[in-house]
Amino acid sequence: MPEWWTYSTEDFLLFSSRTYWRLIERHNEALWPAHVLMLLLGAAILLWLIRPRPWSHRATAGTLAVLWAWLAWSFLWERYATINWAASYVAPLFAFQAILLALIGSRVRWSLSWTGRAPLGLALFLYALALHPLATLLAGRPPGGVEVFGITPDPTAIATIGLVMMAEERWSWLLLAVPMAWCLASWATLHSMGAPEQWMLLGAALVALIPAARRRTARPASTEHS
Repeated sequence: MPEWWTYSTEDFLLFSSRTYWRLIERHNEALWPAHVLMLLLGAAILLWLIRPRPWSHRATAGTLAVLWAWLAWSFLWERYATINWAASYVAPLFAFQAILLALIGSRVRWSLSWTGRAPLGLALFLYALALHPLATLLAGRPPGGVEVFGITPDPTAIATIGLVMMAEERWSWLLLAVPMAWCLASWATLHSMGAPEQWMLLGAALVALIPAARRRTARPASTEHS
């Protein structure tokens, strides 16, 4: 029996890379043309960040909550669990993330800023929305296997991390736990398959650890004289 340190991540993979990417393709085939709607939702969130409205903060949180709940059922429970038994245990965590977004996210001020870690957050969000789907083509896989925000977990988790990094609320860090955990788990899976997207997932999880800058509130100078 080989020693435990001789094992690699490939030894723990429950499916082949071909099976995994074929699952993504079948998922896309079943949901098309919902991809267009998801990209429009992503563009709407970006617009709400640039030009926030009194209702846009709740709209952003609500949209993300629906997407995480949707992924818990449509991808993890209905599809991924057919090749990976662990997915059925991860689905409730996605549902929990949806609840957190509905409860905490509705109190968060989601807006674009050029201070602190917000620019990194914006870069992650734009990558997840526009560039992550292209990673499939750059890796030489069929166009049917592209991963789109709101359709598959990887770009959705990266986008959520980016948005939370732009959020203005002391409890917003609670919204990072599940997306970070997914990014690390997916990184391990993609690393086993040698997929180039793995490094962006690991990078997103590490970037999320950058502490938020403390906001100092200046006290007004006293005009009273003794």
